Amino acid sequence: MTYAPADRQFFDADSHIMELPDFLKAYADPSIRDAIPEVSYSASLVTDEEVATIMEQGGRHSEAHIAAQIAMGDELIAHSKEIQALGAFNKADRSQALDLLGFEKQLVFATHSVAFPFHPSQKKDPVLRYGATRAHNRHMADFCSDDPRLMGIGIIPLDEPQLAMQELEFALSQGLQAIWVPHRAPGERSPGHVDLEPFWELLADSGTPFVLHVGGAPLQALKSWSNNGRAPVKDWMGGGENVRTKDAALMHQPPETFLSMLILDGVLDRHPKLRGAAVELGAGWVPEMVRRLDWVAKIYGRVDESVRFERPPSQQISEQLAFTPFPHENVHHLIQESNEDLYLFSSDYPHVEGGRNPIGKFESHLTNAPESAKQKFYTDNFLRLWPGAAA
Repeated sequence: MTYAPADRQFFDADSHIMELPDFLKAYADPSIRDAIPEVSYSASLVTDEEVATIMEQGGRHSEAHIAAQIAMGDELIAHSKEIQALGAFNKADRSQALDLLGFEKQLVFATHSVAFPFHPSQKKDPVLRYGATRAHNRHMADFCSDDPRLMGIGIIPLDEPQLAMQELEFALSQGLQAIWVPHRAPGERSPGHVDLEPFWELLADSGTPFVLHVGGAPLQALKSWSNNGRAPVKDWMGGGENVRTKDAALMHQPPETFLSMLILDGVLDRHPKLRGAAVELGAGWVPEMVRRLDWVAKIYGRVDESVRFERPPSQQISEQLAFTPFPHENVHHLIQESNEDLYLFSSDYPHVEGGRNPIGKFESHLTNAPESAKQKFYTDNFLRLWPGAAA
């Protein structure tokens, strides 16, 4: 018996690798390998002791640990978390985890290894940033190479358009199933800048979606917003370096800004085959964004020819984009405020944020939803973005 009920196909739009320290170094070009930093778990639930123990065991969980994880059966997702999870960093173990989870396909994102290639402070050293990008994409392709259920997500920072194109061509050659881009202004440009037009065109022509994901921009709000003359608050893990209360209230703003600029610059309208998804960034903000972009285009289109689209933004979004709600968000209400085509199921395995029973949580909101809404949420909307996953 699997966690996902057998009476429906479940496509998981969010899962993760918990990278070992040498995730980038091991797959970097020899000429830059020594300059690439190790992956750090300093701002996470994973302790240095856990990582050290795994590395002392040759980068593996013990056989006893693996057996105990498998013995959890259909309760694996409730208890198997972070770096101790089955298949957190070993691809053979991950296939066993998918056997127990029962998902048809699963997008696989990195967790901590994107910090170096994505972080804007590294933009003065493009050789290392894009070298780390290629190392990530090599390793992700390898991790997903033996199991067609695992759909590897490549990464590409957009700050250097020419280098971004080179890495996109490489990532596509490796069979990666989507490209994660940072949701911030790339190199002081709009994502719809003419210099990036070839990037979006190649994604569209190749049928490869782009994705936004938490971690693709700074997690924390500007320090000035937290300066209230009182003691600093803790983040959700009890420390101070991850998402805090005010950060959670504002974390939708950067992805909403990125997508709004992309749409208002006409990228989706010019490339109707381009697909994209915003993952682990919530979806409560989506219905209002859809409404806002429609009235912006309608009103400002009287004087701004650039937003006189053949298809209104709401149609572009419904046909070309999708979003993963958090489990605590009422996806049925979101559907009622917008439409059934916009939302994707995700588990976030093995991250703790995904909860112990994401299907159960989403089902609690979808109790009164029509069957068509459930079918699209769990299956059809995923296949609209990744039609090849139906094979």
